[in-house]
Amino acid sequence: MSGVNKNIVILISGGGSNMAAIVQASRARQWPARFGAKVAAVFSNKATAQGLVWAAGEGIPTGVVDHRQFAQREAFDAALMAQIDVHSPALVVLAGFMRILTPGFVQHYQNRLINIHPSLLPAFTGLNTHQRAIDMGCRFAGATVHRVTSELDHGAILDQAVVPVLPGDTAEALAGRVLTQEHIIYPRAVERLLAAMP
Repeated sequence: MSGVNKNIVILISGGGSNMAAIVQASRARQWPARFGAKVAAVFSNKATAQGLVWAAGEGIPTGVVDHRQFAQREAFDAALMAQIDVHSPALVVLAGFMRILTPGFVQHYQNRLINIHPSLLPAFTGLNTHQRAIDMGCRFAGATVHRVTSELDHGAILDQAVVPVLPGDTAEALAGRVLTQEHIIYPRAVERLLAAMP
């Protein structure tokens, strides 16, 4: 493998636990040596995102594009794309990035943009997935890694994990168990995509 040439850019809005899981997997599973891949940068729309502190501590370049500084979504997305494209990403990974992206952004990164959603898609797109699963009497919940398309939470499914809904479950308890599985399937899905790249 001649050098590291497959850059991964991760977008976060908060603690970045899925981002950290991917960074840790990239090292433990030797993505630079095996695939020529590395996490090249982490960006957030919030300067207060704790995940930025963690990433910086790991020596990963970080940046902030504050959505509140832009009157239109398109202007925010254009500014974010300019930052991302500095790294010529092979993959752009949404890891708790709490912004709905414009069709132009999605098109720009077509087939390179992936997300993780805390439900078994196509069930429970959008927000409050865990409470909705409990309210509907679901026996199982889970998480889905999927390609991002212009339709929210509707891209091709890359990986899923199933978690039982337990009697007396709260949304918080269920979310915690689902998150544990997210930390397994998201790095796994990224690795499969890297392995399939020329």
